[in-house]
Amino acid sequence: MKNKCLLYGATGYTGTLIARFAREKNIAIVLAGRSELKLKKLSTELGFDYLVFGLNNHETICENIRPFQVILHAAGPFKYTAKQMMKACIAEKVHYTDITGEIEVFEIAASLHTAALKAEIMLLPGVGFDVVPTDCMAQYLYSQLPDATHLQLAFAMDGGRISHGTANTMAENLGSPGAMRKNGKIIGVPTGNNNINVPFKSGKTRFCMSIPWGDVSTAFHSTGIPNVETFMATKPALFRTSQFMQKYFSSMLSSKLVKRLAKFYINRLPAGPSDEERKSGRSLVWGKVWNENGIEKQARYAVPEAYTFTAISALFIIQKVLDGKLKIGYTTPSGAYGMHLTRDICGTDFENL
Repeated sequence: MKNKCLLYGATGYTGTLIARFAREKNIAIVLAGRSELKLKKLSTELGFDYLVFGLNNHETICENIRPFQVILHAAGPFKYTAKQMMKACIAEKVHYTDITGEIEVFEIAASLHTAALKAEIMLLPGVGFDVVPTDCMAQYLYSQLPDATHLQLAFAMDGGRISHGTANTMAENLGSPGAMRKNGKIIGVPTGNNNINVPFKSGKTRFCMSIPWGDVSTAFHSTGIPNVETFMATKPALFRTSQFMQKYFSSMLSSKLVKRLAKFYINRLPAGPSDEERKSGRSLVWGKVWNENGIEKQARYAVPEAYTFTAISALFIIQKVLDGKLKIGYTTPSGAYGMHLTRDICGTDFENL
């Protein structure tokens, strides 16, 4: 009888946070990753067992995940690690979850839907801040305007900072185009090709630039809305700098040397927000839909700081899976657990505008 959850990437910033929350909530997990030294240290601290293995060999992955009911994959950049873990989960009939926000990873999971159905497992990438709150917002707005043809989603951070893992994923994508969904198809566009002013729940309107967030993929699968844009709050000066760099230095930004330098400096910074920063921070989410007649609906809400939310959200969903409450095949967070999943996780609810 399979039981427990295997947390792969347990020694990264977010993985460690998830592991500590799991200990507090008494959720049985096994830690996993490539570094025995780091895993042994975390295992000693938390009292969880651990496994050491890499993701370069399919048979090795299969052998190690075989005893488990569900995988929580937290080792990014996920475009280099998720596909092999998904395929192993399909082969071993193990449910798959991860904390990605990378569009291509959601699309890979969607392409494996039929295989997951045959294996009778769930493929549910994006069980953290990427993309649970925004996916629930998309589903909610769709319920308010079922003939919507356009969707915009935006988020902002009040306090905190990004982790090494998130920053390294961003560095890996330097020089790459952004993305949006147009007429049902994902197309490449310059990052920041559009900007809007968003009335977040903070009470302050913020400048937001378009970015390639995971909802470009997931919102379409959740709602069927054919045109999707995603935005992040930023300072106008940073937006202008981004536009300048993309216009004149795009090829240089995508070079291996620049990416290596960026990662070098990233790894000299703190691993992520401190406990105090997480406790005082929060994340703000906004969305808008409209139809061909120009009728529109808007809503917003606030959730805990992004990394805190990721930890509690991922474990909430893992517990659902361990309890047998899941949807077979590829799915999205709201597709599996409904548009009020965020409310179930942290008590927050939508505010119509």
